[in-house]
Amino acid sequence: AVALAATVSPLKMSMNNSPNVFLDTNANRFQVNIINESRDNNEASQEDVEASLHPYDTHNKMYYLQTFGHNTMDPVPKIDYYRNTGSVSGNKLNRPSLLEIHEQLAKVMERVANGESTAGDETTASKEEENKTGLVKFGWVKGVLVRCMLNIWGVMLFIRLSWIVGQAGIGLGVIIILLATMVTSITGLSTSAIATNGFVRGGGAYYLISRSLGPEFGGSIGLIFAFANAVAVAMYVVGFAETVVELLKESDTIMVDESNDIRIIGTITVVCLLGISVAGMEWEAKAQVILLVVLLIAIANFFIGTVIPTNNEKKARGFFNYQASIFAENFGPDFRGGEGFFSVFAIFFPAATGILAGANISGDLKDPQGAIPKGTMLAILITTVAYIGVAISSCVVRDATGNINDTAVSGMSCNGSSACNLGYDFSRCRNQPCDYGLMNNFQVMSMVSGFGPLITAGIFSATLSSALASLVSAPKVFQALCKDNVYKGLHFFAKGYGKNNEPIRGYVLTFVIAMAFILIAELNTIAPIISNFFLASYALINFSCFHASYAKSPGWRPAFRYYNMWVSLFGALLCCGVMFVINWWAALITYAIELFLYIYVTYKKPEVNWGSSTQALYYINALDSALALTAVEDHVKNFRPQCIVLTGAPMIRPALLDITHTFTKNNGLCICCEVYTGPRKLCVKEMNSGMAKKQAWLTKNKRKAFYAAVAADSFRDGVKSLLQASGLGRMKPNTLVIGFKKDWRNAAASQVENYVGVIHDAFDFELGMIIVRISQGFDITQVLQVQATRCLTRQKSFHIFFLISESTINTIQSMHMGEFNQKLLEASTQFKKKQGKGTIDIWWLFDDGGLTILIPYILTIRKKWKNCKLRIFTGGKANRIEEEKLVMASLLSKFRIKFADINIICDINMKPNKESWKFFEEMIEPYRLHESCKDITTAEKLKQETPWKITDAELEAFKEKSYRQVRLNELLQEHSRAANLIVLSLPVARKGVVSDYLYMAWLEILSKNLPPTLMVRGNHKNVLTFYS
Repeated sequence: AVALAATVSPLKMSMNNSPNVFLDTNANRFQVNIINESRDNNEASQEDVEASLHPYDTHNKMYYLQTFGHNTMDPVPKIDYYRNTGSVSGNKLNRPSLLEIHEQLAKVMERVANGESTAGDETTASKEEENKTGLVKFGWVKGVLVRCMLNIWGVMLFIRLSWIVGQAGIGLGVIIILLATMVTSITGLSTSAIATNGFVRGGGAYYLISRSLGPEFGGSIGLIFAFANAVAVAMYVVGFAETVVELLKESDTIMVDESNDIRIIGTITVVCLLGISVAGMEWEAKAQVILLVVLLIAIANFFIGTVIPTNNEKKARGFFNYQASIFAENFGPDFRGGEGFFSVFAIFFPAATGILAGANISGDLKDPQGAIPKGTMLAILITTVAYIGVAISSCVVRDATGNINDTAVSGMSCNGSSACNLGYDFSRCRNQPCDYGLMNNFQVMSMVSGFGPLITAGIFSATLSSALASLVSAPKVFQALCKDNVYKGLHFFAKGYGKNNEPIRGYVLTFVIAMAFILIAELNTIAPIISNFFLASYALINFSCFHASYAKSPGWRPAFRYYNMWVSLFGALLCCGVMFVINWWAALITYAIELFLYIYVTYKKPEVNWGSSTQALYYINALDSALALTAVEDHVKNFRPQCIVLTGAPMIRPALLDITHTFTKNNGLCICCEVYTGPRKLCVKEMNSGMAKKQAWLTKNKRKAFYAAVAADSFRDGVKSLLQASGLGRMKPNTLVIGFKKDWRNAAASQVENYVGVIHDAFDFELGMIIVRISQGFDITQVLQVQATRCLTRQKSFHIFFLISESTINTIQSMHMGEFNQKLLEASTQFKKKQGKGTIDIWWLFDDGGLTILIPYILTIRKKWKNCKLRIFTGGKANRIEEEKLVMASLLSKFRIKFADINIICDINMKPNKESWKFFEEMIEPYRLHESCKDITTAEKLKQETPWKITDAELEAFKEKSYRQVRLNELLQEHSRAANLIVLSLPVARKGVVSDYLYMAWLEILSKNLPPTLMVRGNHKNVLTFYS
């Protein structure tokens, strides 16, 4: 409980009453956000607060403020605080913020007394909401176990397993079954791990993969998985229709012909299944239970038939009940017709799929986390036992004639033939094809069973149940995919209907796809691709489990513990291998489609954030790389400008960010920084609320930069903190970029002191310094104010400011602002445009380690500046101009920096003309102390009162340097007036010797009336080298 020693009057301030720090036309040059705090004079006593709260008064509106009988807002742990917004299982509650707990209790009382909802009220609303909903939810048996068993047991069990045993033998047949089961079991374990790592919503395989690996993998596999399920409906329905047509042939009641009869019966069947599905999940579940009962009876019927004594007709067809000799004969392989182990495995494997039938309706399960692992793994176990049981119950020989007269003659040599030993001679099957036996008759199970029609009923049940499961799975998965809006054009299918949010539109689409493939009736080609689509899903589920474990994210805490990351990886590789075993060209097509969809989703970049393991691995890789980088010593060859840019909010000074971004993009670190000054509490609140939005602005406008902000007592203190603490390891800023303070003559002395102090601090911390000046200045607050005013009028939203993007800024019309604002707008975008043919003039007057020459070189290798040539200007002696040129040319060639021209300036130290010097004197006149014209006492008093003023002694001491700055401007006007950009050596003011205003006057006169200018000073450590 929180002990309250005193209560301070609550702060009453709203966003509407707070100063708009972004739209203030009088904001100072650095966008230092000064936030004022107003306080109410009324105070509430702690005794009054405590008196109003009785520990046992549960009807009081303040009751929720008490925990364990104490007056506190600290709530006990509760699941509703951890729900997502829009949770269907309960309402999300908002726990008190840290600020509310940290603030006075009296303020909270006022908020609650004003009628705001309490935790108790929200809990009641949540329970009422849950009671109102009439959702149909399934347990693990009906929802997962039944569906998985029905989907795994297909027609393969009844019409192909006997042939597989005949080809591969009982031994290899069991190995084939176990190998397929190993693939599905590993996938089942991975599915169970992912499904128990948090609440699972609808979407099945798509949901599991997308939330683990992100929308790129999830979106690509989700689409082909939904399509595979839709086509699987057609496959199963055609299998059912073929069985019906066979019965019609036996009774000679074919309607048109075999192909058209399959289409007619298939169409009628899929319409009936659609009706069951649209009727609701409850009806579909009841149908599934009935089909499972029929299927279990059919399987039991087979095993009963194996122990019923056979007759002569069945013996002639190769059935002799359980015989050791037949088991021994059938145990080894006897591959025929070009078949082999892997081809037979490819035929059987689809019979093991279907393990995701339960997970695909995860949104309709009562407890997906418990149901999916339990139901899926038990279904795999039961179906595997059934498959192996049927395989080893081999009571039929491989070949039989079906003729009851083909009995063995006494005394004939059997040569190990079990049929011969049992009294039948099927030796002619060696020379001519026979119609019966494991190798020749697909209806072996019907013959062996106690009652043949039950096997037919089992085939009907297997095909219809699988078709029904796929018809439900496809729309559910597709609806989840569309809801996430990964593919914006498919959002139409996201809408659900009824209490269970049934995807009716998805059902119709699935019906259309299924009908199209039923009418084609050529599924032999598409079937391998569909199998590979399912296998691709299995592979990604296994990889998701491995990836999440490998990323070591603290959020990966599955309740299901029986998994291993390396087993999951092995399962993923095994699935990929099985894809090629089944059909190599189908595997290539699957990979190509998945790759195309992956690239498409990656390019579109859907605005989702699911906390995927891909994000976690990005972090791990970045952390490992940063740590590895710390072990590598810095080398001059790897130097790159890593800049702190004092932009304030990045959208306020886009041009300053643009020029810096030009030489840091894909090359170095760029951090946009903002300093908040004022009452700390409000500063921190304002800073935290805008942090994510401003970083999002950088991302949206494709600026590869970070945003950082600090709250400090003064602008200089904030920058000092940024200079010391920004960066990580070797990725620390080495250069400070700041805009020229254009309003320094009208600003308060403290602001000028802060500005110059920042420059001194940068040099103290051994950072390079770049001061950028453009004619219109960088701050476009006035432009944004016009735009924001228009937007506020339309949308009544204070936060619309943050929505202003590059595109909207460019569309502001000149009719909505003055000519000045139009020029300001054009100036703010000048570095976004491609620079035409021109020059970058480098006035490399002082050797600072090479930063002055490196920055313009980097600019010239950028696309927007590549047409600009470098011209070098440097000082020298009049009698050694050619020698100086050769020396500079040699130096630049060793640095491998191309240049267009070198100019040696010999008259830098000449006095400036009178007009220029007069302008300089007039500029500094308001800031001079003129102590020499006053008596000593007065002069000393003035020095104490205005220590920032320029003394006569200082001006005289630095007269030559002042001459040089004025003269340099004359030379710059003469030589570089037409340049696209000027890069100039920044003069350094001795700390504690040169006053702030004199230094600002130097910078002002040096860069006055020039094209965009970068005043650069490195930290006097080499950033260039000519060594290899």
